[in-house]
Amino acid sequence: MNLIVDVGNSFIKLAVFDKDSLLERKVASPEDFKMLVTELTQIFSKLDRAIVSAVGSFSESNLSFLKKQMNVHILTSNSKLPFINNYATPHTLGVDRMALVSAATKQFSNKNVLIIDAGSCITYDVLNCNNEYLGGAISPGISMRYKAMHTFTAKLPLLETTIPKNIIGTTTQSSMDVGVMQGILNEMEGFVSLYKTHFSDLTTILTGGDLHFLRDSIKNDIFALPNFLLEGLNHILEINKD
Repeated sequence: MNLIVDVGNSFIKLAVFDKDSLLERKVASPEDFKMLVTELTQIFSKLDRAIVSAVGSFSESNLSFLKKQMNVHILTSNSKLPFINNYATPHTLGVDRMALVSAATKQFSNKNVLIIDAGSCITYDVLNCNNEYLGGAISPGISMRYKAMHTFTAKLPLLETTIPKNIIGTTTQSSMDVGVMQGILNEMEGFVSLYKTHFSDLTTILTGGDLHFLRDSIKNDIFALPNFLLEGLNHILEINKD
Protein backbone atom coordinates (compact mmCIF):
# COMPACT_ATOMS: atom_id res chain seq x y z
CA MET A 1 0.00 0.00 0.00
CA ASN A 2 1.13 3.54 -0.78
CA LEU A 3 1.21 6.68 1.31
CA ILE A 4 1.09 9.94 -0.64
CA VAL A 5 2.62 12.98 1.07
CA ASP A 6 1.80 16.24 -0.72
CA VAL A 7 3.57 19.11 1.07
CA GLY A 8 2.03 22.50 0.37
CA ASN A 9 2.93 25.95 1.59
CA SER A 10 0.76 25.71 4.72
CA PHE A 11 -0.52 22.14 5.08
CA ILE A 12 0.44 18.57 4.24
CA LYS A 13 -2.04 16.35 2.43
CA LEU A 14 -1.83 12.63 3.09
CA ALA A 15 -3.53 9.91 1.09
CA VAL A 16 -3.54 6.12 1.28
CA PHE A 17 -3.82 4.07 -1.92
CA ASP A 18 -4.22 0.35 -2.41
CA LYS A 19 -3.12 0.03 -6.05
CA ASP A 20 -5.35 2.57 -7.83
CA SER A 21 -7.98 2.84 -5.09
CA LEU A 22 -7.96 5.89 -2.81
CA LEU A 23 -8.79 4.63 0.68
CA GLU A 24 -8.11 7.62 2.92
CA ARG A 25 -7.31 11.31 2.65
CA LYS A 26 -6.17 13.58 5.49
CA VAL A 27 -4.81 17.10 5.94
CA ALA A 28 -2.21 17.85 8.62
CA SER A 29 -0.18 20.76 9.85
CA PRO A 30 3.60 20.18 9.87
CA GLU A 31 3.39 19.87 13.67
CA ASP A 32 0.76 17.10 13.47
CA PHE A 33 2.42 15.15 10.65
CA LYS A 34 4.10 12.47 12.79
CA MET A 35 0.96 11.83 14.82
CA LEU A 36 -1.17 11.45 11.69
CA VAL A 37 1.33 9.13 9.99
CA THR A 38 1.37 6.99 13.11
CA GLU A 39 -2.42 6.78 13.07
CA LEU A 40 -2.48 5.81 9.40
CA THR A 41 0.14 3.09 9.82
CA GLN A 42 -1.91 1.64 12.66
CA ILE A 43 -5.08 1.64 10.57
CA PHE A 44 -3.38 0.43 7.38
CA SER A 45 -0.78 -2.09 8.52
CA LYS A 46 0.29 -2.87 4.94
CA LEU A 47 1.59 0.63 4.25
CA ASP A 48 5.14 0.08 3.07
CA ARG A 49 5.95 2.81 0.51
CA ALA A 50 5.60 6.57 0.41
CA ILE A 51 6.21 9.38 -2.05
CA VAL A 52 6.96 12.92 -0.92
CA SER A 53 6.07 15.79 -3.24
CA ALA A 54 7.06 19.11 -1.71
CA VAL A 55 6.32 22.56 -3.07
CA GLY A 56 6.55 23.88 0.49
CA SER A 57 9.06 23.21 3.25
CA PHE A 58 9.27 19.67 4.62
CA SER A 59 11.41 19.39 7.75
CA GLU A 60 14.27 16.94 8.08
CA SER A 61 12.65 15.73 11.28
CA ASN A 62 9.41 14.77 9.51
CA LEU A 63 11.28 13.20 6.60
CA SER A 64 13.51 11.17 8.92
CA PHE A 65 10.47 9.97 10.86
CA LEU A 66 8.74 8.88 7.67
CA LYS A 67 11.81 6.99 6.45
CA LYS A 68 11.81 4.97 9.66
CA GLN A 69 8.26 3.84 8.94
CA MET A 70 8.56 2.82 5.27
CA ASN A 71 10.48 3.14 2.00
CA VAL A 72 10.34 6.73 0.76
CA HIS A 73 10.68 8.14 -2.75
CA ILE A 74 11.23 11.90 -2.97
CA LEU A 75 9.83 13.28 -6.20
CA THR A 76 12.38 15.28 -8.20
CA SER A 77 13.18 15.99 -11.82
CA ASN A 78 15.30 12.81 -11.74
CA SER A 79 12.34 10.55 -10.93
CA LYS A 80 10.98 8.21 -13.58
CA LEU A 81 7.97 9.87 -15.19
CA PRO A 82 5.35 8.25 -17.45
CA PHE A 83 5.59 10.92 -20.16
CA ILE A 84 8.13 12.46 -22.52
CA ASN A 85 9.17 15.75 -20.94
CA ASN A 86 9.71 18.41 -23.59
CA TYR A 87 9.89 21.26 -21.07
CA ALA A 88 12.93 23.38 -21.95
CA THR A 89 14.00 23.55 -18.29
CA PRO A 90 12.89 20.19 -16.82
CA HIS A 91 14.74 20.79 -13.55
CA THR A 92 12.49 23.82 -12.87
CA LEU A 93 9.22 22.01 -13.53
CA GLY A 94 7.20 21.92 -10.30
CA VAL A 95 6.58 18.53 -8.74
CA ASP A 96 2.87 19.34 -8.59
CA ARG A 97 2.79 19.80 -12.37
CA MET A 98 4.72 16.53 -12.83
CA ALA A 99 2.06 14.74 -10.80
CA LEU A 100 -0.86 16.27 -12.70
CA VAL A 101 0.59 15.34 -16.08
CA SER A 102 1.33 11.83 -14.80
CA ALA A 103 -2.32 11.43 -13.78
CA ALA A 104 -3.36 12.49 -17.27
CA THR A 105 -1.16 9.84 -18.88
CA LYS A 106 -2.91 7.14 -16.86
CA GLN A 107 -6.52 8.31 -17.07
CA PHE A 108 -6.53 9.91 -20.54
CA SER A 109 -3.85 8.05 -22.49
CA ASN A 110 -3.38 8.88 -26.17
CA LYS A 111 -5.42 12.06 -25.86
CA ASN A 112 -4.68 15.76 -26.07
CA VAL A 113 -5.19 17.00 -22.50
CA LEU A 114 -5.26 20.42 -20.86
CA ILE A 115 -4.93 20.29 -17.07
CA ILE A 116 -6.00 23.38 -15.13
CA ASP A 117 -4.94 23.38 -11.48
CA ALA A 118 -6.60 26.15 -9.46
CA GLY A 119 -4.44 26.61 -6.37
CA SER A 120 -2.18 29.33 -4.98
CA CYS A 121 -1.29 29.86 -8.63
CA ILE A 122 -3.32 28.64 -11.57
CA THR A 123 -1.33 26.34 -13.81
CA TYR A 124 -2.18 25.22 -17.33
CA ASP A 125 -0.40 22.11 -18.60
CA VAL A 126 -0.66 20.47 -22.01
CA LEU A 127 -0.06 16.79 -22.73
CA ASN A 128 -0.48 15.75 -26.36
CA CYS A 129 -1.74 12.49 -27.82
CA ASN A 130 1.84 11.31 -28.35
CA ASN A 131 2.42 11.34 -24.57
CA GLU A 132 4.59 14.46 -24.84
CA TYR A 133 4.41 17.12 -22.15
CA LEU A 134 4.71 20.47 -23.92
CA GLY A 135 4.48 23.00 -21.07
CA GLY A 136 1.75 25.54 -20.42
CA ALA A 137 1.19 28.68 -18.38
CA ILE A 138 1.17 29.98 -14.79
CA SER A 139 -0.96 32.85 -13.48
CA PRO A 140 -2.03 34.19 -10.04
CA GLY A 141 -4.67 32.23 -8.16
CA ILE A 142 -7.79 33.54 -6.44
CA SER A 143 -6.26 34.44 -3.05
CA MET A 144 -3.18 35.93 -4.69
CA ARG A 145 -5.34 38.31 -6.74
CA TYR A 146 -7.24 39.50 -3.68
CA LYS A 147 -3.97 39.98 -1.77
CA ALA A 148 -2.36 41.85 -4.66
CA MET A 149 -5.19 44.40 -4.84
CA HIS A 150 -4.95 44.98 -1.10
CA THR A 151 -1.15 45.09 -0.96
CA PHE A 152 -0.53 47.37 -3.90
CA THR A 153 -3.27 49.93 -3.26
CA ALA A 154 -3.91 52.31 -0.39
CA LYS A 155 -7.58 51.67 0.27
CA LEU A 156 -8.77 48.37 -1.17
CA PRO A 157 -9.57 45.89 1.61
CA LEU A 158 -8.31 42.33 1.96
CA LEU A 159 -11.31 40.12 1.22
CA GLU A 160 -12.21 36.47 1.56
CA THR A 161 -13.12 34.63 -1.61
CA THR A 162 -16.75 35.23 -2.53
CA ILE A 163 -18.65 34.09 -5.62
CA PRO A 164 -20.36 37.22 -6.98
CA LYS A 165 -24.12 37.14 -7.54
CA ASN A 166 -24.01 39.51 -10.51
CA ILE A 167 -21.60 40.33 -13.32
CA ILE A 168 -21.61 44.03 -12.37
CA GLY A 169 -20.29 45.00 -8.94
CA THR A 170 -22.31 47.69 -7.15
CA THR A 171 -19.95 48.12 -4.18
CA THR A 172 -16.18 48.11 -3.83
CA GLN A 173 -16.32 44.62 -2.35
CA SER A 174 -18.59 43.17 -5.02
CA SER A 175 -16.57 44.91 -7.75
CA MET A 176 -13.42 43.21 -6.45
CA ASP A 177 -15.23 39.87 -6.30
CA VAL A 178 -16.40 40.24 -9.91
CA GLY A 179 -12.94 41.34 -11.02
CA VAL A 180 -11.24 38.34 -9.43
CA MET A 181 -13.73 35.59 -10.19
CA GLN A 182 -14.91 36.71 -13.63
CA GLY A 183 -11.35 37.56 -14.58
CA ILE A 184 -10.23 34.02 -13.77
CA LEU A 185 -13.20 32.45 -15.55
CA ASN A 186 -12.56 34.56 -18.65
CA GLU A 187 -8.88 33.59 -18.49
CA MET A 188 -9.68 29.89 -18.23
CA GLU A 189 -12.25 30.02 -21.04
CA GLY A 190 -9.71 31.87 -23.13
CA PHE A 191 -6.98 29.30 -22.60
CA VAL A 192 -9.36 26.42 -23.35
CA SER A 193 -10.51 28.10 -26.58
CA LEU A 194 -6.93 28.95 -27.57
CA TYR A 195 -5.62 25.44 -27.06
CA LYS A 196 -8.61 23.94 -28.84
CA THR A 197 -7.51 25.77 -31.99
CA HIS A 198 -4.15 23.94 -31.79
CA PHE A 199 -5.19 20.49 -30.52
CA SER A 200 -8.11 18.45 -31.83
CA ASP A 201 -10.45 16.70 -29.41
CA LEU A 202 -8.94 18.47 -26.41
CA THR A 203 -9.86 16.98 -23.03
CA THR A 204 -9.90 19.57 -20.23
CA ILE A 205 -9.35 18.73 -16.56
CA LEU A 206 -10.04 21.13 -13.69
CA THR A 207 -8.57 20.35 -10.28
CA GLY A 208 -6.98 22.07 -7.27
CA GLY A 209 -7.98 23.59 -3.97
CA ASP A 210 -10.19 26.28 -5.53
CA LEU A 211 -12.01 23.83 -7.79
CA HIS A 212 -15.29 24.29 -5.91
CA PHE A 213 -15.37 28.04 -6.60
CA LEU A 214 -15.05 27.58 -10.35
CA ARG A 215 -16.38 24.27 -11.67
CA ASP A 216 -20.04 25.30 -11.95
CA SER A 217 -19.26 28.53 -13.80
CA ILE A 218 -17.05 27.31 -16.66
CA LYS A 219 -18.96 27.04 -19.93
CA ASN A 220 -16.63 24.62 -21.70
CA ASP A 221 -17.00 20.90 -21.05
CA ILE A 222 -14.54 19.83 -18.35
CA PHE A 223 -13.79 16.95 -16.03
CA ALA A 224 -13.73 18.23 -12.44
CA LEU A 225 -11.37 15.86 -10.59
CA PRO A 226 -10.46 16.92 -7.03
CA ASN A 227 -7.98 14.07 -6.36
CA PHE A 228 -6.13 14.28 -9.67
CA LEU A 229 -2.77 15.33 -8.19
CA LEU A 230 -2.85 12.61 -5.52
CA GLU A 231 -3.66 10.01 -8.17
CA GLY A 232 -0.75 11.25 -10.26
CA LEU A 233 1.64 10.94 -7.33
CA ASN A 234 0.44 7.41 -6.69
CA HIS A 235 1.09 6.56 -10.35
CA ILE A 236 4.62 7.99 -10.12
CA LEU A 237 5.31 5.99 -6.97
CA GLU A 238 4.19 2.80 -8.70
CA ILE A 239 6.66 3.26 -11.57
CA ASN A 240 9.48 4.22 -9.15
CA LYS A 241 8.93 1.41 -6.64
CA ASP A 242 12.07 -0.45 -7.69
